[in-house]
Amino acid sequence: MRLFTSLSAFALLTLLVFGSLACKSDYPASGKAAIPDGKSQPRQVKTAKVVEMPIGQTVTVNGTLAAYDQTTVGVKVPGRLQTISIDLGSVVHKGQVIAQLEQQDYKLRVQQAEAALAQARARLGLSPDGADDRVTAEETGTVRQAKAVLDDAKLKRDRAAKLVQQGVIPHAEYDTVDSDYKVALSRYQDGLEEIRNRQGLLAQRRTELALAKQQLADTIVYAPMEGVVQLKKASVGEYLAAGAPVVDIVRIDPLRLRVDVPEREAHSIRIGQSVRVTVEGDAESYLGYVKRLSPTITEQNRVLAVEADVRNNGRLRPGAFVRSEIVTDQTSTAVTVPSSSIVTFAGIEKVMVVENGKATEKPVTTGRRGPDWIEIKAGVNIGQIVVVDPGNLQSGTAVIEF
Repeated sequence: MRLFTSLSAFALLTLLVFGSLACKSDYPASGKAAIPDGKSQPRQVKTAKVVEMPIGQTVTVNGTLAAYDQTTVGVKVPGRLQTISIDLGSVVHKGQVIAQLEQQDYKLRVQQAEAALAQARARLGLSPDGADDRVTAEETGTVRQAKAVLDDAKLKRDRAAKLVQQGVIPHAEYDTVDSDYKVALSRYQDGLEEIRNRQGLLAQRRTELALAKQQLADTIVYAPMEGVVQLKKASVGEYLAAGAPVVDIVRIDPLRLRVDVPEREAHSIRIGQSVRVTVEGDAESYLGYVKRLSPTITEQNRVLAVEADVRNNGRLRPGAFVRSEIVTDQTSTAVTVPSSSIVTFAGIEKVMVVENGKATEKPVTTGRRGPDWIEIKAGVNIGQIVVVDPGNLQSGTAVIEF
């Protein structure tokens, strides 16, 4: 019994000694370092100041993008479509071959016109294959022959006139010679007219050949401008009448921005003012300039029709509904923050402001937007520090800039 009591007392004493040593340790039982005073470590964040910057006074309106130019390309001559090298969405360049008709019939017409031209040249005493159609009527065989007969008849008449005066021949014989002279003169004039008719016929044949060649050339259809195919309207093997459409082509750079500005703001719109254009689902902002203004205010809805040219990098499409800001005063300023500092939750826009080393949530009212900035109309003041890309940062969290 005494031995058991001694062992129990020794065990109790040992437990008390180790317990006191554990209480005096500077480390918790889990082995993790404790933060003095119970404070958590500050979170490192990137910050930016709320600044006032010149962004211009603007008129904000919704509008529609339209193709700068649009044309329907058709065939000038009838024929069967042999080839077509483009389709919907194809990019075409001015002068590019986009379609061709069968050419055999038109080649035969050219040959026929060339033969008729050679025949007309031969009748004027010209070489069949020459290019110079100039000819002197008096130098042609027909006129020279008529002129020789006329000269002979004139000589005979003159001689007969002298003989009549001398009483050698009767006056009746002179009348016969004079009649022969008049007939020769008439034939000479007919010869000149015939040559002139042949010259006219030659000119006609030359024109017919040029027309036949032009029709042959018109069997090839060229793109009249730079653009993109909007609609293909014909297929290979189809017989097309003159003027039948082949494709619709639209020019999409630049694009026409068409907006209606309310009458109360129309007085500030001028040609040459810059326009910022944004499209739903596209974060990029596009730049344009006001180019055309309607001379009148529409009476039905009291708006001014405005057109601007907007450069297209290939991502904009005609027919798109856009939001546009017409800059009416370049000297205007606004309070702005970086776009990435805005957090939207349940339709409410907020920023995280750094105050006394802690992040504080501030609801804000936003306005105009740029590529990397957003206008703040209410909620924060110039000079305050906001957190950029706050992510899941909570209000009240200690923060430190890095």
